[in-house]
Amino acid sequence: MVMPNIGAFIAWGLITALFIEKGWLNSGGTGGLAANSWVAQIGGWGDFKDGGIVGPMITYLLPLLIGYTGGKNIYDVRGGVVGAIATMGVIAGTDIPMFMGAMIMGPLGGWTMKKIDAIWDGKIRPGFEMLVNNFSAGIWGMILALAGFFAMGPVVEAFSKAASQVVQFLVNHGLLPLTSILIEPAKILFLNNAINHGILTPLGTNEAVDKGKSILFLLEANPGPGLGLLLAFAIFGKGLAKGSAPGAAIIHFLGGIHEIYFPYVLMKPKLIAAVILGGMSGVFTNVLFGSGLRAPAAPGSIIAVLLQTANDSYVGVILSVIVATAVTFVVASLLLKTDRADDEGDLAAATAQMEANKGKKSSVASSLTGAAAGAGVASEGHSGPIHKIVFACDAGMGSSAMGASVLRRKVKAAGHDDVTVVNKAISTLSDEWDLVVTHQDLTDRARQRTGSAVHVSVDNFMNSPRYDEIVDLLGRTNGSETPAAVVTPSTVAAGSTSGARDGHTVTGRTVTGHADAPQGGVLHRDGIELSGRARTREEAIEEAGRLLVAQGAVDDAYVASMHERERSVSTYMGNLLAIPHGTNEAKSSIRRTALSFVRYADPVDWNGNAVKFAVGIAGAGDDHLTLLASLAQVFLDEQQVARLEAATSPEEVQEILSTVQAQA
Repeated sequence: MVMPNIGAFIAWGLITALFIEKGWLNSGGTGGLAANSWVAQIGGWGDFKDGGIVGPMITYLLPLLIGYTGGKNIYDVRGGVVGAIATMGVIAGTDIPMFMGAMIMGPLGGWTMKKIDAIWDGKIRPGFEMLVNNFSAGIWGMILALAGFFAMGPVVEAFSKAASQVVQFLVNHGLLPLTSILIEPAKILFLNNAINHGILTPLGTNEAVDKGKSILFLLEANPGPGLGLLLAFAIFGKGLAKGSAPGAAIIHFLGGIHEIYFPYVLMKPKLIAAVILGGMSGVFTNVLFGSGLRAPAAPGSIIAVLLQTANDSYVGVILSVIVATAVTFVVASLLLKTDRADDEGDLAAATAQMEANKGKKSSVASSLTGAAAGAGVASEGHSGPIHKIVFACDAGMGSSAMGASVLRRKVKAAGHDDVTVVNKAISTLSDEWDLVVTHQDLTDRARQRTGSAVHVSVDNFMNSPRYDEIVDLLGRTNGSETPAAVVTPSTVAAGSTSGARDGHTVTGRTVTGHADAPQGGVLHRDGIELSGRARTREEAIEEAGRLLVAQGAVDDAYVASMHERERSVSTYMGNLLAIPHGTNEAKSSIRRTALSFVRYADPVDWNGNAVKFAVGIAGAGDDHLTLLASLAQVFLDEQQVARLEAATSPEEVQEILSTVQAQA
């Protein structure tokens, strides 16, 4: 709610810094301007103490923006409007800036309006929709505004004053530096924005209104700890971490993107001690000098920090950055120099973990691990023929198995019998492969382990155009004259299944030990749902996972790992199919190999892709890979997909998959 409106906070901070009585344009409050000057008129002091811009912005504009954003996040514009009306009630019912109240009333207004609308959804007579919608929003907004005025406002005001007293107690007793023990680890886990803008910014803004500045704006935003850590890596680090640290330091210190140093700590967790001590030193320096900022520094760039520094705080603020940098650098350098680990650390894996914590792709990740692989396939970095191809994913149990199956058939159909295609988990890779295929979000991690290989990125496992480009590359490097253009889904479906999968080989028409897998224990009829009820990706993953639990194949913890896997890398395969499965670390939660199959009448939005079939996977060993290979061929065949869409019983689904496997 706060972050989208940071620009408004900065605007208020700049207006405050320029025009208040102690602002820059009044020479720091030394009486350089008359009380009736235009500066006083804007700043709201002197003859204009009841006017100006500063007061109305902090009292009305900022809380209303927060309330509107909170409601809109839940129920679009309609929720935003009701949230803003509700927020106005707590604003009018108190005499302090009502940020906390806005964070409560805004989402509450949007959520309750959504629930109320659901009561008569589809029941309004044609022609009366606008009348009902407008008056229902107006009436409910009025009720919430009154509730905010008489009930919520006084409660939040009491809480805000109590929180301010706690902060003042910490300051008076020299305990404020201890907050770094919580704040610095929370930053690494991507709770930084929740702490900084959800707690410190509202409290700091209230303090800035009274005192003209607040130290709370610097508890999280000080760029010193991150800078000290990155400088230590630049001098005493190893490998990729050492090489990328100087560039990361510039982005962090000048650009204010603190997340760029998080992977370095995730890679070597003991370094959290360095940033904690650095953060505590910076806070202590600001307490010692009584320094603070007028408004939030967002992003946490040294430029933004200095722009928001109060007139009397430049010495303290600058020293706090220097001291925090120096302390972090010394501690981190000592820890790096005494590190007895043989490896340099996996920065790519740490970056992926950072993005998983964040919940989305990081805009600065490429600065640490290199840009993602290009769309085309080229052989730079590798010379000679290509004989060993590995399809790698996080767990090595699902996505890579299906991708390898499709690619293997294309390679064999093109006549490259001397080329092997296997699938593995990235964590098991060594630099022995000629060509490595990964999802585009994992390419950088794979490149760190297989630097001499050709790397190919895909985002569609079933029918990526990269597969044909790989076949074409094999024709150029291995001397085959078979053109990639002749390799089509139909020829792939008819190809041989001979090939290695993580060290086990499947040959002939029958898979040893699992010829009846679709009818039996791997894909049981109780694990098939033909009328899926999920409407979102998360609900679909939960539905597929619960079918695995119901079969007794996995523990509840495995379902949680399926969600974790999806946050790291998408399990969308292409051709309307997704195969959600757990992480490699969740193998202990698997009791036996099993699949679940869920079909949806209306496609589920899978991170921008349409999915009608979700196949949950729990692979205790390699047995499930044979069925996955068959599934891949089903979804390359339009007729088979049509049969699955038309199936009316679990037995029909089993029969379709059994037929495909028998054909293999």
